[in-house]
Amino acid sequence: MAEITVDGVTYVPKVTVSEDKVLIRSRDSGVHFGTLAERNGAEVTLTNARRIWYWKGAASLSQMAMTGVSEPRECKFSVPVPSITVLGVCEVIPCPRDACENLEGVPEWTA
Repeated sequence: MAEITVDGVTYVPKVTVSEDKVLIRSRDSGVHFGTLAERNGAEVTLTNARRIWYWKGAASLSQMAMTGVSEPRECKFSVPVPSITVLGVCEVIPCPRDACENLEGVPEWTA
C-alpha cells in the first residue's frame, strides 16, 4: 500500500471494506469466511459461510483478508452453509470488496 508524506504527516490510501464480509478464527473450529450476522463476545454467527481448511497464496489470515489468495485452485474451502454459529472466536477481520470477490471465487472443495 503506497503512502505519501506531506508536511511531516503520512497518509495511506483508504481501503474500502465490505460492510459485513469477514474472516474469523476460532480456537476450536478453525477459520471461516462469510457474512457477519451477529456477534456476542466470542460467539459469532455468519451467513453464507465457508470453512477454510487450507489456503495457498497468502502468508497469513491478515493477508488473505486484505488481498485474497493468489492460488485459489490450491485452496480447500468448503461448500457454503446458510448459517453457522462459531464459539470461541478470537479474531474477526473485515475484508475489502476485492478480497471478498477473490475468496468467493475459490472453488468448492468436496470429497
